[in-house]
Amino acid sequence: MAQIDPDSPVPKYFQLREILLDLIEGNELTIGAAIPSERELCQRFGLSRMTVRQAVDHLVSEGRLHRVAGKGTFVARPKIEMALRLTSFSDDMRARGMEPGSRDLDRRVVRASAHLARELGIQPGAAVHFIERLRTADGEPLCIERAHIPVSFAPDLASFDLSGRSLYALLETRHGVVLDAGELTIDGGVADPGDADLLKLPRGGAVLLLQRRSFAGGVCVEFGVSTYRADRYQLRTVLEIPTRRG
Repeated sequence: MAQIDPDSPVPKYFQLREILLDLIEGNELTIGAAIPSERELCQRFGLSRMTVRQAVDHLVSEGRLHRVAGKGTFVARPKIEMALRLTSFSDDMRARGMEPGSRDLDRRVVRASAHLARELGIQPGAAVHFIERLRTADGEPLCIERAHIPVSFAPDLASFDLSGRSLYALLETRHGVVLDAGELTIDGGVADPGDADLLKLPRGGAVLLLQRRSFAGGVCVEFGVSTYRADRYQLRTVLEIPTRRG
């Protein structure tokens, strides 16, 4: 096992953070395993309790560890990287080797409000499918999806069972609607009590709020609002340097 280098310019707490990360990523500390206590880490590495706590606090804030009151600190499940592309939840989970699932919470036809009509590019009062589903991966609740789709694109959508199937795939195979572009807005938020219970989060738990408009041939087909567990997702994207003009 690596040791703390007292002569290194790297702070000791950060060196300990790196050592613990190596143990986690090398599977010497597996998911759900308890890490050594603060006292053990102090003795093993010759560090003060404040330094050890600072290293552990960093890993907790990064989602690599989680504390359980009265029991200790444990290795957290790795977060799922959110796909910043137009893909269905079902396809995304299967690509990760996980089994997608869903439970219908609400299915009805509503009349478009002025706001919803603007988002979808339709007339206020037009008929819109409202589909609310709890989405799971390997049985674990991950998000609540609330989709709005004009009835004109899929008149008989309400007659189909969506349990465990992709809404996007159904739109394509049944109605010939192939989604080819989208717009996504992501905000941080706090789960309301109902969503927290469904997602198995503590009251006031952090969530990611996604607003999505999906297009087919330049026409908006779906306006979706999804609530994702922030403790299970992280965002990753590629940063590019703009090309400088000569």
